[in-house]
Amino acid sequence: MAEWTSAVGAAQLARLLSSQQDRPAGPGTRRPPAYRALADGIRLLVLEGRVPVAARLPAERELALSLSVSRTTVAAAYEALRSEGFLESRRGAGSWTAVPAGNPLPARGLEPLPPEALGSLIDLGCAALPAPEPWLTRAVQGALEELPPYAHTHGDYPAGLPALRAMIAERYTARGIPTMPEQIMVTTGAMGAIDAICHLFAGRGERIAVESPSYANILQLMREAGARLVPVAMAEGLTGWDMDRWRQVLRDAAPRIAYVVADFHNPTGALADDDQRRRLVDAARSAGTVLIADETMSELWLDAEVRMPRPVCAFDPAGSTVITVGSASKAFWAGMRIGWVRAAPDVIRSLVAARAYADLGTPVLEQLAVNWLFGTGGWEQAVEVRREQARSNRDELVAAVRRELPGWEFEVPRGGLTLWVRTGGLSGSRLAEAGERVGVRVPSGPRFGVDGAFEGYVRLPFTVGGAVAEEAAMRLAAAAALVESGAVGSAEAPRTFVA
Repeated sequence: MAEWTSAVGAAQLARLLSSQQDRPAGPGTRRPPAYRALADGIRLLVLEGRVPVAARLPAERELALSLSVSRTTVAAAYEALRSEGFLESRRGAGSWTAVPAGNPLPARGLEPLPPEALGSLIDLGCAALPAPEPWLTRAVQGALEELPPYAHTHGDYPAGLPALRAMIAERYTARGIPTMPEQIMVTTGAMGAIDAICHLFAGRGERIAVESPSYANILQLMREAGARLVPVAMAEGLTGWDMDRWRQVLRDAAPRIAYVVADFHNPTGALADDDQRRRLVDAARSAGTVLIADETMSELWLDAEVRMPRPVCAFDPAGSTVITVGSASKAFWAGMRIGWVRAAPDVIRSLVAARAYADLGTPVLEQLAVNWLFGTGGWEQAVEVRREQARSNRDELVAAVRRELPGWEFEVPRGGLTLWVRTGGLSGSRLAEAGERVGVRVPSGPRFGVDGAFEGYVRLPFTVGGAVAEEAAMRLAAAAALVESGAVGSAEAPRTFVA
C-alpha cells in the first residue's frame, strides 16, 4: 500500500510556490541557488500546512515543466528535502511529504488550566468564555423546578430527554431544515457526539478526511481511535474550503468519514459559503463518505453585516450523507456539557444502541437547563451577550497584537472565537515554550495540523480583552524575543524556519 494519503498536482504546487514570491526578502539576503529556493519553498508549504503531510508530490519531470526549470533543479530540491526529513520516497510509489522526527507534535496548550494557576498565567490555550449571567443561574433554577417528575425515574435517557430532543428538532425546522425528534440524540458535549460517530462509522485504520488545520482536540480524539487522518488544506485566508483539493481527496483516498467546521472554522475563523457547502456535500455523496458538520460556532457571528449561509445539512435533503453536531459549550458556556447529533433516524438508533457500552446518557439537570433556555428565549439573550463580549475581546486583542507584534500576520474573522496567526517565521512550538516562561499560555500551530504541520503559527482565542489583552500581547512579544535570541530550544534544532 502507498505511504501517501493525498496528492498535489504539478500545476497546483507551482501556484502555491508562486504565492510565496510576494514575500519580501530581508535586507542583505543573498539569493539562494534555484534548487535550494525550491526546497525551502516546499518545506515552508508543508510547515504551514498548505501542502499536507503524506501528500504525494508530482514527478520531477512534471514539476520541472510547470515551473519552467530544469529537471536537475527539481531532483536536487527533492534530494535536499529527503536529507532534511521533509520528503520520503520509494521506487514505484513516488515521493511524499513528511515532517522530521525532530519536530514532535506539541503535547501542551489546549487543556484547561487549573484555577489556582490563573492568577500567574494568562491563558490563551482554551477558547472558552465565562458563563453569561444571569442566564446560567436562571436556567439552573428553571431546571430545578422541572426536575421532580424526572427524579422519580431511573434517570437514564440514552437518546436524551424527549422534551429537549423535540425542542432541538423544532429549532432545526425553524431554520428551514424539517426535523423530527427521532433525528436527534443528546450527547455529553460535541466531543461526546463526534466520539460516538467515529466509533460507529470508522474503525481502527479507517481514513478520516479533516481540514488542515483543524480543531486540535478532535484530531487527537480521532488519532486515539486509531483513525488514519487525511488532511485537506484550507483555502487562502478566510475564504473557506479549497474545493479542488476536497474533490481530489474524496475521490483518491475514499475516506469513510470527513470532519468539517463550516461556520467560523476553528482555528482559522473561515466561513464556508453556500456554494462550497453544496459542492462538498455532492462530492461526499459521490465518494460514499459520511460528512460530519460541526456547528458549535454557528451562532457566534460577531459583525452585523454577516449573512449566515444555510446549514450544511440543508444540502442533503435525503439525510444520507451529512451528520450535524451542535453544542451549548461554545455559544453559551463550556461548563454546560450538552451537545447533540442530527442525523437520519436509523443512524440515531445505531448511535443510541452503541451508547449502552459508553456513557449511557447525558446528565438530566443540564438537559433541563438547556431546554429552559431554548423554551424561554433566554438562549437568544445569552448568546447576544456572548457575541458582544467576544466582539469586544476580538477587537482589543487584534489591536494589541498589531501594536506589539507588527510582523505577525492574520486576517480578522467575522465570527467564532479564534485568531489564526502566522508568527513571522518563528517556531510556534518554541513560542509556546517561551510563553510559559513569561506568563502567557498559547497553543502552537502543530497542535492543529497532522504530523507537525503549521510550525509557523499560533492560535489566539478571544477570551481576554482590555488591559489583559494588552498584557498578553506584551508577554507574547517577550516570548518572541526569547525565541529570536536563541534562549529557547536546543542548539541542534533550528529556532526559526526560513522561507
